[in-house]
Amino acid sequence: MTVLPSHDRSLTDRLPLLRRRARMLQATRAFFDGRGYMEVETPYVVPAPGEEVHLRCFRTTLEHSDGTYETRFLHTSPEFAMKRLVAGLHCPIFQLARVWRNGERSATHHPEFTMLEWYRPEADLSSLMDETETLLQALLPPSLRVGETLLDLTQPFERLTMHEAFLRYVGADVLQTEGDAQALAQQAQADLREGESWEDLFFRLLLERIEPHIGRERPTFLTHWPSEQAALARRDPHDPRVALRFELYAGGVELANAFEELTDSHEQRRRFEADRQRRLAYTPDQDWAVDEAFLQALPHMPPTSGIALGFDRLVMLATGAPRIEDVLWLS
Repeated sequence: MTVLPSHDRSLTDRLPLLRRRARMLQATRAFFDGRGYMEVETPYVVPAPGEEVHLRCFRTTLEHSDGTYETRFLHTSPEFAMKRLVAGLHCPIFQLARVWRNGERSATHHPEFTMLEWYRPEADLSSLMDETETLLQALLPPSLRVGETLLDLTQPFERLTMHEAFLRYVGADVLQTEGDAQALAQQAQADLREGESWEDLFFRLLLERIEPHIGRERPTFLTHWPSEQAALARRDPHDPRVALRFELYAGGVELANAFEELTDSHEQRRRFEADRQRRLAYTPDQDWAVDEAFLQALPHMPPTSGIALGFDRLVMLATGAPRIEDVLWLS
């Protein structure tokens, strides 16, 4: 299939890509139906859109019939709502949700996109990786040409811990240096920029030295993130320095982010409060109350693993489309 430059592509030119998208949506639903998942729908307009430090949200106003108003947001993920459902239902669920992240636009980013999220009670991180691998093998061809590289999906996906990745590609012990930006910079032989924190340097090294090398010849699960990047994941009981979290890379693109879910509401509140302080330092207008309904539901959630996968990026990978707009019906 000849791929035209994005600016030259009409809706008619893109129709083969969009038909492939539609078939992949059908296949995704069939995959989860066959595994006993229930498809759910959660609100898009919410009082708390998420707690990510660096994401910007779309704000709107809810008008009540009595003439009063409340601030609401378009969610950045259905995560909080879906975990409330897991806490109440104790069954596996999935959703193909529209999500919004303001200020994001690039070849692989769009302010409005589709997120495939699923949560499975009693699943650990390893079994979730197994299931994610099976899903990609069901939706994608056995091999894909991505640039000059052939991505092979027939072989077991690589499973690489963050500690191993930093040793291999950066030459630094990311766990030994956690929290010490100067020590990490010294081991990595990198110049520490003015005001750069350990976390800032961690992500710069991940972006510049690790991501270009992983998920090229076969997809890679990058697992066991430092505990500072735990987000909504629980810490590894065998090594509290790391969180039970992975990201999936394929064809040079980050496709998914997954956790063994934290169910300790007190620890989650502590993390939210820390994230909120950091977020407001970056973007003072990104302010909202903590999602109390989510925190109240957490202790009732069974041991669960969950994952968020960028569906549009998966379609890009399947079709060879160079830009996300090519696989959106309208943008």
